[in-house]
Amino acid sequence: MSKRKDVEAKTEELVMPLIDEKGFEFVDTEFVKEGNSYYLRVFVDKPGGINIDELESVSRPLSDKLDEEDFISEQYILEVSSPGLGRPIKKDRDFERNLDKEVEIHLYKGIDGEKQLVGLLKSYDKETITIEFEQGNEIKIDRANVSLAKEYFEIA
Repeated sequence: MSKRKDVEAKTEELVMPLIDEKGFEFVDTEFVKEGNSYYLRVFVDKPGGINIDELESVSRPLSDKLDEEDFISEQYILEVSSPGLGRPIKKDRDFERNLDKEVEIHLYKGIDGEKQLVGLLKSYDKETITIEFEQGNEIKIDRANVSLAKEYFEIA
């Protein structure tokens, strides 16, 4: 496992009891370098949305736990936030929540010259996702080829 994945997995292990205790939903964690800084981001949500005070109620105790464990050698900035409208669809529960909704799919390798597709999420399994276009035709996409999947919002 890569260092990034190790940090993300250990962080998830530390944050889950805090999130479960409050009845929130763990969405994702990421450890990334942007410019000269490392960021440890934890995304939390709840039905109806989550507010800043609720995020802080996770951030402070998580920061304390991270300091106690001290397993990250790099200096980093901790961010605990909502996934927002552009919430990525990564895990099976995310795909389940978005069935029959319009989704935007970004691909590593284009299909028929297209690297970005928009359609209704019709089904998924461990290997593939199926989306349906307005014309009624469907396409099955390898999940390994998906760089980003998220709910589609048309900006008017």
